[in-house]
Amino acid sequence: MERGATPLLLAPFRGARDVWRRIRAWRRISFTIGGVAFTFGTFAVGFAAMNTGNNLLDLLLGAMLGLIVVSSWLSEQVIRDLEVERQVPRAATVGEPLRLTYSVTNHKRRLPTLAMEIGEAGLANPAFVARVAAGETGRARSENTFVKRGIYPLSTVTLSTAFPFGLFVKQRDLRIPGEVVVWPRTDRPVRTPTPGGGRMPHTGPAAVGAAGHRGEYRSLRTYRPGDDPRDIHWRSSARLREPVLREYERDGAETRWICLDLRAEPGEAAEAAVEMAATLATRAAEENRPFALVAGSQVVDPGEGPGQVERVLDVLARVDFDPRTPRVAPPVDRAMCVLVSVEAAAGFGDVLLAGS
Repeated sequence: MERGATPLLLAPFRGARDVWRRIRAWRRISFTIGGVAFTFGTFAVGFAAMNTGNNLLDLLLGAMLGLIVVSSWLSEQVIRDLEVERQVPRAATVGEPLRLTYSVTNHKRRLPTLAMEIGEAGLANPAFVARVAAGETGRARSENTFVKRGIYPLSTVTLSTAFPFGLFVKQRDLRIPGEVVVWPRTDRPVRTPTPGGGRMPHTGPAAVGAAGHRGEYRSLRTYRPGDDPRDIHWRSSARLREPVLREYERDGAETRWICLDLRAEPGEAAEAAVEMAATLATRAAEENRPFALVAGSQVVDPGEGPGQVERVLDVLARVDFDPRTPRVAPPVDRAMCVLVSVEAAAGFGDVLLAGS
């Protein structure tokens, strides 16, 4: 046998497998408990009609078979000729509900879409579409809560319906790539850090004054979501037709450098460390204090405001713990940094241990 003969022999089987996968992705059908009972009842009536020759049983059998055919046709009309778009929020926080919105456009000429659910793998609660008239667009929403931070990929939206009689559920898959970013909690009880041996003010009017000082003007830069609108340079923004901000030099000792040590086994202690780092970042933003993050090889440069919080939380949502990870190396003196770690370490201005 020639070398290329085996792939040629397997080609029809692979083709059949691909066709089956496409058919299954196109439509799936599963009987409900009521549908199973009704189908067995239909067989029983048919068997009795064949053996007795009773005209009433023949009429009943025809009616039951017609009900099955009509149910199949109507359920098919519900899920065909639909266009679905998914709107995902910027991010969700662990323990808080995330609302996904689906826009459903009905491209059928006459028939509406009725009583349809929109579900996705990994999400417990589906969205429900009560009615979308022909040629119109409707919206449906689902709320789900995540118990762990991370990036949750979304790939396939499943349309399903048991309309009109609930005899069986017909499903159709639509591939819509996307992802959900789940941030860690930011309300964990954490003591106030004192990096630099207490040389920086942390509480009282002195802290507020230091954090609110803008320093010397440095340059202009493009506006980023979360920046302070008070820093917008309106003349430059009007000339360039996009928001531009003034950027100021700040005292380096004022910035809170948060260093997250990833040298640990994944688990509850590691997740507690992530939540502590997230809490320190949000607390710094509330104090109008610039802050930065170092997590493994990732560095979020100093900044302030809600936009900086989002950048930090995005990184924290993605970090992975591994005992083989290199030691955290901030770009500034470690004595001015706050280390958040599972195990104690030396050389930093302050160390916050997860679980302490």
